[in-house]
Amino acid sequence: MQEGKTGIPVQGEIGVPDGAGVFEAGGAEGSEGAATEWRGVPRELLRMRRLMLVLTMPPLAVLTAVLLGWLVTPALAAAGALWLLLAAWCWQVLERNWRSWRYAERADDLLISRGVLWQELTVVPYGRMQLVEVTSGPLERHFGLATVQLRTAASGTDARIPGLEPAEAARLRDQLTELGEARSAGL
Repeated sequence: MQEGKTGIPVQGEIGVPDGAGVFEAGGAEGSEGAATEWRGVPRELLRMRRLMLVLTMPPLAVLTAVLLGWLVTPALAAAGALWLLLAAWCWQVLERNWRSWRYAERADDLLISRGVLWQELTVVPYGRMQLVEVTSGPLERHFGLATVQLRTAASGTDARIPGLEPAEAARLRDQLTELGEARSAGL
């Protein structure tokens, strides 16, 4: 039996599928015995993060090459290429990270799964939610994305789901608020 971030035991083994969309995890069961239906986040989140990578790494490579070549020796200017190698590695890691983000709505709680090397499963009981926020910064709005932020009574157990489509984020906010109120939460 696994334990989530809130320390609440999770029954069964939770499979984390690849790619966006709706998935059913084999062997995972919700509180009422139904299979857990996992949802991925849209691919636009990956595109946004890769754009941020492209906008930051090449300028760092040029700046490093110019400073090392000018201040130390021209031979060290090639060290700026290390930023480009790091960018190539991050390009692949970002996709794996994007695939790891999943969430599932169960009868009594919300599951959020993420992480590649360190996989993390957060269980947010509807009755413990204090606040559900939907935020969208300028870059997220450009890509048509929003983030759902969940706040609980314990500050260390706050959770978020990034990169949702605004309609899905609003639906999730309304659904979580309704379920929280039904369970006498402080929403």
